[in-house]
Amino acid sequence: MYAVCTSSLTHIHCGNYVVANAQLDEVVALADEKGSLYWKALGTLNQGSPFALTGRASDAIQMLTSGLTAYRSTGATLYMPFWLSYLARAYTELDQFDDAWRCIGEAMTAMQSTKENWCEAEVNRVAGEIALKSPEPDAEKAEGYFERALTVARQQQAKSWELRASMSLARLWRSQGKPQQARELLAPVYGWFTEGFDTRDLKEAKALLDALSS
Repeated sequence: MYAVCTSSLTHIHCGNYVVANAQLDEVVALADEKGSLYWKALGTLNQGSPFALTGRASDAIQMLTSGLTAYRSTGATLYMPFWLSYLARAYTELDQFDDAWRCIGEAMTAMQSTKENWCEAEVNRVAGEIALKSPEPDAEKAEGYFERALTVARQQQAKSWELRASMSLARLWRSQGKPQQARELLAPVYGWFTEGFDTRDLKEAKALLDALSS
């Protein structure tokens, strides 16, 4: 269960959702067979994450909230900021911004209390996206979150998070009429990668760079 569940996270990050879902079905079935509430909750939470990324916000909220309830009942706290950021994305998709900000707040509080900071850059990036999509978009607030995400990613040498944060900030700058500045930010980060060009993030980064060059 550990091996398959961990492998599914890699596929989720790469955008291989079909493969991830097949693995997670296996995890949940095996957890049921073994009577493991922890691994069933973990599998359920990971199943909800791709829904938040593929336009199935209602399904994501249902699965993530039920998974979080079961997961918390075991006393576990690991990965909590990560899943709360996905739940925040789903609430944003449905224009439920109070709930989205609540989840981001809980994620940041969890990181402070447990010192689980590996996804701090991504949580801040998601917060910036929420600020832009809110009924009264706040570009300055969003830029602050994106800058924070970049700072953390660079400190951690987390290139995948740096790429995502760079894309978010580059899109904001492009919308503000600063395409050259956006390209100068994103191009070096994209250029660092030597493999994985078939993954979701690198495809999006390449498309954005092409758009910034036209």
